[in-house]
Amino acid sequence: MAERYIDITNPEQISEIFGQFDGHIGNIQKEYGVSIVDRDGRIKIIGEENNVAAAAKAVEHLTKIAGRGQSVSEQTVRYVTSMVQEGIEEQLEELKGDGVCVTSSGRIVRARTVGQKRYIDAIANNTIVLGIGPAGTGKTYLAVAMAVKAFRERKIKKIILTRPAVEAGEKLGFLPGDLQDKVDPYLRPLYDALFDMFGAESFSRYMEKGIIEVAPLAYMRGRTLDEAFIILDEAQNTTSEQIKMFLTRLGNESRMVITGDITQIDLPDAKKSGLVEAIKVLKGIDDIDIHRFTEKDVVRHKLVQDIIKAYEKFNEGRAKNHA
Repeated sequence: MAERYIDITNPEQISEIFGQFDGHIGNIQKEYGVSIVDRDGRIKIIGEENNVAAAAKAVEHLTKIAGRGQSVSEQTVRYVTSMVQEGIEEQLEELKGDGVCVTSSGRIVRARTVGQKRYIDAIANNTIVLGIGPAGTGKTYLAVAMAVKAFRERKIKKIILTRPAVEAGEKLGFLPGDLQDKVDPYLRPLYDALFDMFGAESFSRYMEKGIIEVAPLAYMRGRTLDEAFIILDEAQNTTSEQIKMFLTRLGNESRMVITGDITQIDLPDAKKSGLVEAIKVLKGIDDIDIHRFTEKDVVRHKLVQDIIKAYEKFNEGRAKNHA
C-alpha cells in the first residue's frame, strides 16, 4: 500500500475539497479506490500506488481551484477527475485568471471547463464566433456575460439578443396574446441571463433606453448594427436565408456570437439548418472562429452528460445500421 500527503494551509480549502458531508472526497475515493483523510491540515491518501498518484493529482488541482477563491462543486470534482483519467490535467491550468464579469448578486462568472475558457478567449479575439455544442455547456450564458463585459468596458453601446421565433413545429398564430406575448416564451432564456447579470432595476432601465434589445430574428431584417454585441441563440433552427441575413447585419465596431446545438434541429424535414450550412461556409475565414463544445463541458447535473453520451452512442449505432 502507498501513502501520499498533501499540505493545505487554508482550512477553507479543505472544506471546499471535502464538500458537504464529505461528499466530494467520497466521490474521489470511489473513483480511485483510495482512502482519503484530513490530518491537521494535511490530506492523507492511502491505496494502490497508481491510484494514489492519480487521486493526488485530482486533489492538488482541486486545491488550486479552491485557492483561487472558486467554489468546488460536484461538477468540478467530476470534471477534474475526468481530466486526470485522460492524462490531460495540465490543461486545467488554463482556468487560471480573472472571471468574465460580476453578476448583480456579486457572483463572479468564470469558465468552469477548458472548453468554456477557450470559447471565452475566442469571443475576445474574434469578431464572429459560432459556439456549437450540447445543452448545458454555457454557450448562451457565457456569450451574454462577454456582452455585458464589453458593455461595461464601453467597447460597445448596445446588446442585442435574438432567436428564431418558431421552434418545435409551433406556430405563433396559435399562441394567445399580442405579438410580445407570443414571442416572449421563446426569448425567456435570454431575458433570464441578462436579468442575472444586470439586476432588475438596471435591466429595466437599459431595456427602456433601447441599450438592451431582445427580439425575434425576423426583427433584424433590413438593419445595420453598429457598436453592438449581437447574440443569435438556437441558431440550429434558422434557415440558410435567415442566418445569411443575420450575418450581413454586422456593422462597424460590432461583435457577433451565434450559438446552437446541431443535434436538436426543430425545423421541418424539408428545410436545412442554416447553422449546419454556416459551419461549412464560414470555415477558414479570418476573424471568424467555430468553437465546438463536448459533453465534457456540460456543467449541469451529471445525468445531462450521461444522456448526451447515450444519444451519441444511439445515433452512431443507427448511422451504422443505415450504412
